Amino acid sequence: MQMVYLDYIAASPLLPAAKAAMLPYLTEQFGNPQSRHGYGDAPRAAVAAARGKVANLIGAAPSEILFTASGSEANNLAIRGVIAAGQKKGRHLITSVIEHVSVAHPMKRLAQEGYEVTWLPVDRAGRVNPNDVARAIRPDTLLVSILHANNEIGTVQPMTEIAGITQAADVLLHTDAVGTVGVVPFDVDQLGVDLAGLAAPSFYGPKGVGALYVRRGVRIAPLIDGGVQEGGRRAGTENVAAIVGMGVAAEVARRQIDADAAHFLPLRDGLIDGLLKTIDRVHVTGHRVMRLPHIASFAVEYVDGEALIRRLEKRGIIAASGSSCSADALKISPVLTAIGFAANVAQGAIVFSMGRETTEADITQVLFAMPECVAALRAASPLFSRLGTAS
Repeated sequence: MQMVYLDYIAASPLLPAAKAAMLPYLTEQFGNPQSRHGYGDAPRAAVAAARGKVANLIGAAPSEILFTASGSEANNLAIRGVIAAGQKKGRHLITSVIEHVSVAHPMKRLAQEGYEVTWLPVDRAGRVNPNDVARAIRPDTLLVSILHANNEIGTVQPMTEIAGITQAADVLLHTDAVGTVGVVPFDVDQLGVDLAGLAAPSFYGPKGVGALYVRRGVRIAPLIDGGVQEGGRRAGTENVAAIVGMGVAAEVARRQIDADAAHFLPLRDGLIDGLLKTIDRVHVTGHRVMRLPHIASFAVEYVDGEALIRRLEKRGIIAASGSSCSADALKISPVLTAIGFAANVAQGAIVFSMGRETTEADITQVLFAMPECVAALRAASPLFSRLGTAS
């Protein structure tokens, strides 16, 4: 049985060109980039080249790119680093109720430490209202952190409008761009963000490497002390091979981002339209238009999302029920409850995310298997037999 993989938001296969570029730095080019003898020359030059490629992907200067071990670390460093640097005095932070846990959890911890956090609501499509940002900003606001797009529902936020508000108020703006950089065009100057977290696996790079964009002039303090790496902002010997792979993947993503979107869109829309036609009591989650081109997400009534995923896997289809970073929590998605879904509907969440390898035949296989899987689960549900068939 040929598997249909539709969980690219969790992991994408390593780009062959990235793998080939990484191999020398796992073997003969093993030197430390900080060494000032010959063994450090090639690794140091490779890190610098990769920094330039990642910077080019988002319209930044190489000096504004700081390599990390993940997108989660990048987001934590942005939030904690700004506060620790003391660039502006104050104890007020603003974020949204649908942030990734790498933003939500640091914010909750900071609230326990005495900072005041304003949690902005979102509409039914998962969009933050820029006017809510404007109303929430105070003289003591240190930072606004709003994700660029949510990877559970695909909704893209109005970042340019939000940035205009934060700039006028002289407040720093961070965005979690892990789900968007390399997938949709992302230019830091056009968007107006001051800090942005990104991760290589989102665009076919290796796991274990990410980056934080820090606009020139913005000060951050390190989370990890003890070395001069990354301009003194992140201590620790560089993961040269992974950084090189990220650079190659970024270069490829920049070249074919428009072609990727053209490939994704008909597949995404065909899947959404097809499932809405063939399954009753199914809801598209997120904005129907202002959404990532490769994500189709749903909430299916009278079905448990985890059970649906397992049944689909037996039919050769791999999907997800939400964010891979919170999958073990076994809770109803806070994103779906934030956009107004009742818990009994939100528990039927399922997310299909596509990649360059996804074909029309893959979507056809989902459209054939999904109605049967849903029907089988509902047939075994006492709740559906009692309530679902009565309405």
